[in-house]
Amino acid sequence: MEADTDLAEALRRAAHDAGMPAERVDNLRQLSGGASKEMWAFDLVASDGTSTPLVLRRQPPGRGFSSQGLPSVAAEAALIRLAEGAGVPVPSVAFELAPGSPAGDGYAMARIEGETVGGRVLKLAELAEARAQMARRCGEILARLHAAKGYEALGLREIGARAELAALEERHRATGHDRPVFELALRWLDDHLPEERTRVLLHGDFRNGNLMVGPDGIRAVLDWELAHVGPPVYDLAWLCVTSWRFQRPELPVGGFGTREDLIAGYEAVGGAPVDPGELHAWEVFQTMNWGVMCAGIAEAFADGGRSIEAGVIARRASETEFDLMRLLAPDHPAWSAADVR
Repeated sequence: MEADTDLAEALRRAAHDAGMPAERVDNLRQLSGGASKEMWAFDLVASDGTSTPLVLRRQPPGRGFSSQGLPSVAAEAALIRLAEGAGVPVPSVAFELAPGSPAGDGYAMARIEGETVGGRVLKLAELAEARAQMARRCGEILARLHAAKGYEALGLREIGARAELAALEERHRATGHDRPVFELALRWLDDHLPEERTRVLLHGDFRNGNLMVGPDGIRAVLDWELAHVGPPVYDLAWLCVTSWRFQRPELPVGGFGTREDLIAGYEAVGGAPVDPGELHAWEVFQTMNWGVMCAGIAEAFADGGRSIEAGVIARRASETEFDLMRLLAPDHPAWSAADVR
């Protein structure tokens, strides 16, 4: 499908088939951002003139799915519906594109106003009150997600702690980069990464940047394509990776809060008690995980996959080596397990 008018008509038909009043589609436009999926904003207009603001999220034509991600965008829509039922704030799914739709593989969801750019979330004056509550709120949201049931039918990837570590090392070797700090981290993780006590539904990419924030707080959790089943600390630790703090290192939870507030929120709504040593080990894991992602993008960039975004991300692999050295220094103030409680 090439013309925007054809895409608009396909969306109108899909909305009509889903039982929505759909006279026409107005203001269709592609949004910036989204490294792996296309995002289109549009207004669905009924015959009485009422307008419903929506966003289409779809797989780019001709692009395959990541081996770490969900197998289809339709599966992502089903997962969002499940998360909404568990009490997680998400953009409600309005309708899905049927298999074989000329618009591709995707779904339409509510268009929610708010800020997602991490640096702006941490700086905008109108979000100051929201920031003060965000770490605890993140803990509450993750506890509700981790308690969700009924995800088994979605066919999500399931992976435990040791398999995660083996996969991380394999991806590091595949980059072909010689990074002594990564080798040190792998050996440390082999000795310190705890065996998981339980496995739960994970968002997989829960961080500053995938949270829609307004003056009233977190309005929606976005970008579910890396959801899978695994140890609950995986999500908590990913939120604490230094790269999401946007030059606010003194606030380890996304640059807006403390580990104490994150854990308090998590446990307050039924999340299992969080062991500080386990959280520390998974922060080491997730810091290297991000570093390996950056190194992989660097390799693709060197092979010809040139883009400004890829170039910017690729250089961050070296930043994660610095972060790892801080985390692995036993007395460095970047981490103190004793201070978490």
